[in-house]
Amino acid sequence: MFDMMKMMGQIKDVQAKVKQAQEELVHITADGEAGAGLVKAIVNGKKQVVSIDIDNSLMNDNDREMIQDLTVAAINKAMEAVEVEAKEAMRKATDGVIPNI
Repeated sequence: MFDMMKMMGQIKDVQAKVKQAQEELVHITADGEAGAGLVKAIVNGKKQVVSIDIDNSLMNDNDREMIQDLTVAAINKAMEAVEVEAKEAMRKATDGVIPNI
C-alpha cells in the first residue's frame, strides 16, 4: 500500500541532499588552458572564475588581442570541464534516490 508520509520523508531527504550537493559545487574546480598553456583559467562548479594565469612571455602591448582571445578560450574550456564534474557530483549526491536527475 502507498505510504504518503514515507514518500514525503524521502522527498525531504532528497531536497536536503540536493541542497548540500549544490553548496559543495564551490569546492569542485576545473581548469582550462589555451595557447599551449600560456593562458590558464580555473573555475568552480558554480561557474565562477577562480583564477587566471597569463604567462609573462605574453605581457606586451602588441599581444593584447591575442591575450584576450586566449583568456576567453581558457575560461570556456574550464567551464566545459567543470560542467562535467558538477553533473557527476550531483549524480553521486542523488544516486539511488532520484533516477536520472
